[in-house]
Amino acid sequence: MYCTPEYAKQQEKLHKTGSYGVTAHQYGETVSKIVDKLEIDHLLDYGCGRNLSLTDTLKPERDLRYQGYDIGVPECAEDPVPAQMVTCIDVLEHIEPEFLEDVLDHLEELTEVVLFASIHTGAAGKTLDDGRNAHLTQQPYTWWLPKIWERFEIQTYQQVRPGEFFVIAHNQALDLSIS
Repeated sequence: MYCTPEYAKQQEKLHKTGSYGVTAHQYGETVSKIVDKLEIDHLLDYGCGRNLSLTDTLKPERDLRYQGYDIGVPECAEDPVPAQMVTCIDVLEHIEPEFLEDVLDHLEELTEVVLFASIHTGAAGKTLDDGRNAHLTQQPYTWWLPKIWERFEIQTYQQVRPGEFFVIAHNQALDLSIS
């Protein structure tokens, strides 16, 4: 289980506002470059949001099978299948703390080659119905990176702005060594 049913309903309500889950568009160019460089054919957008904002800015030079997954968007809530590339943009900080390890394990299971994840480390501008900040896990990058490193080999870490960073990591099961 990756969230409580009550939390899925709160996420669905926030997504209906139209201004929630819209961060991914700012990473379209970067994700497109990774898709082209690694010759990715299948991308899973984990936490895609209602607006599917990543698809608006993805401009790979190759054909790409896109799969969106989001617990707060009923038409995208079906269990995803593994993909060569998984994006997880502005999602992990929204996960209920008691499910964070399960979600990170899920990302590992779903990522065949490469993970692109962005994480905000501070408060969100939105609150949940129960008064909590929408960013349920507000921790510095030094807290997040070991959790990711347990499951992936981090290739790139970049601070985007204060309080936001992204990583590009590959699945540890993937052997990238040259014989």
